[in-house]
Amino acid sequence: MTHRSIRRFVPSPSAGTIRTLLALLAVETVAVSAYVLASDAAVLSPRHLAYPFVWINVAVLAVRAVDVPLPRDRRAVGAAVVAAAYLLVLARTSGLIGVGSGGGVSVRIAAAMPGWGPVLLADGPVAVALVPFETIGYVALSVLVYVGVARAAAGVLSGLVGLVTCVSCVGPVLAAVLSGLLGGASTAAAGGASATLLGVTTGPYAYDLSTGLFVLTVAALWSLLR
Repeated sequence: MTHRSIRRFVPSPSAGTIRTLLALLAVETVAVSAYVLASDAAVLSPRHLAYPFVWINVAVLAVRAVDVPLPRDRRAVGAAVVAAAYLLVLARTSGLIGVGSGGGVSVRIAAAMPGWGPVLLADGPVAVALVPFETIGYVALSVLVYVGVARAAAGVLSGLVGLVTCVSCVGPVLAAVLSGLLGGASTAAAGGASATLLGVTTGPYAYDLSTGLFVLTVAALWSLLR
């Protein structure tokens, strides 16, 4: 592959992109430092500390790099509807929103390490648990899908891969792959294997997988929309 071909697929970041990334990193460093000092929290896993900022930074830089049109014509309005539905699916499958208790409306803020928190928790007819980095990440994916639909780009289909970026979806996908590799393994066996990958505490690499899938999905969409 020639040097020009490599640069086509891995372009050099612009000065504006570098400035934006440095500003994000500076704000994130200050936020984490302030939280640790104020709460006496300990950073047990640098890897888990970094996940939210990978999502946030990739999301911000990707959206910044594309031209997002206003929904002024019929196609753009239709694209906005598609993107909103896509965001709703992502939020539902990832657990950001769900069926509430049906009782009175309650809202509270749960403190957590920056990026993981603060988490907006609400209950009522609809239950809401807005984790900052997932919320920002899924909104960014939806914006990229909106741009793709508005341009009538075939690349919109790759955005559907974002459905598996939520941690709760990683296990079933891997279970299906595992079942195929085993050549007729029972659904129960595949489901049992995937169960170890679901959730934050049941799989040490669940967020590695979901973060990798998120970055790949954003990269695929961005490369088709730039």
